[in-house]
Amino acid sequence: VGGTETYLRRTLLALAALLEKRDTLVLFTNQENDTLLRTELAEYRQVEFCLIPCQAAVRPLRILAEQFLLPFAARKAAVDLLWSPGYTAPALCFSPQAVTICDLQYKSHPEDMSLPERITLDLLVRTACKRCQAVLTISEFSRQEVIRYGFAKAEKVHPVLLGVTDTFADRTISEDETKQVLRSLGVHSPFFLCVAHTYPHKNVDKLVAAFALLEKRIPHQLVLVGKGRRGEEAVQEALRHLNEPGRVLRLHGLSDRDLQVLYQQAAAFVLPSGYEGFGLPVLEAMMAGLPVVTVKAASLPEVGGEHALYTDRAEPSLLAEKIMELLNLSEQERDRQIRLGREWAKTFTWERTAAQTLQVLRSIADSPE
Repeated sequence: VGGTETYLRRTLLALAALLEKRDTLVLFTNQENDTLLRTELAEYRQVEFCLIPCQAAVRPLRILAEQFLLPFAARKAAVDLLWSPGYTAPALCFSPQAVTICDLQYKSHPEDMSLPERITLDLLVRTACKRCQAVLTISEFSRQEVIRYGFAKAEKVHPVLLGVTDTFADRTISEDETKQVLRSLGVHSPFFLCVAHTYPHKNVDKLVAAFALLEKRIPHQLVLVGKGRRGEEAVQEALRHLNEPGRVLRLHGLSDRDLQVLYQQAAAFVLPSGYEGFGLPVLEAMMAGLPVVTVKAASLPEVGGEHALYTDRAEPSLLAEKIMELLNLSEQERDRQIRLGREWAKTFTWERTAAQTLQVLRSIADSPE
């Protein structure tokens, strides 16, 4: 489902490798992810699986299973702690609990969800924060959001930053395969890359409008990777104002290999989002050796550090100006920015994410309370 899926899968892999002999990790899976997780974690003998017969893609069924089936499955497995890594957790549980709140996007950007969805989610997230002994967030920004909206007190909230895989820096893909991938996707060099679903807060429409301001001055394509969401209508409207709409390419459902090629072959990465709980694509782009343009908002300055070019707002004219600033960098300055960005990205590891997560979970499981 995007960044939250990457977070869970990468953290579980790293966490399984850190388990001590006395540890057992029990994964309560659903019908969609059981086979995948069993395959990815097959080599770890201390990982056990418990399938809860639920179609998690159907949100009401997932909520009911989490609230009424999961607590009894956890009790039967005799877990010392139940960690729910996706915003919500059982209101009733027979063991201590921890929950991860990746962001509170629905509070800052209510237009991303319908009113019934917002009310339901708010109730579930608030209940989780109240019932759990620890709340993990994926950035200091998200931690402050949880505290600011009164979901939990500061001492209960622990920021655990995400990592980035070094796969994006792997340059072993042959030139022939690279050309084949680009050709199959319909991508022509040079091109800018953006990875984001079209939620309103992602401002993909603003990026298309910025591209419209530049299309007569540059030869680039704009490649947008992501699914259509509640902001898709605005994106379609922006596309209608282009002189050459064919130069904007829409892609989704890509393989990891395809995405790796796109990151490595793009001229630059642009993320115009006004709200991110973390902003993992920024680090993925830096690891791949791309200069990055993004917005000085939410967690993005925390993730990009001093190694991205920032606009103050996601306005088309400001985005266009910053993209041109990037294109006008000397070769020496561009190489320097790429090198420093990659070094920065390498400091974000999934091993660190897993170790800090495990530290928080152990502190709760071992608590005399």
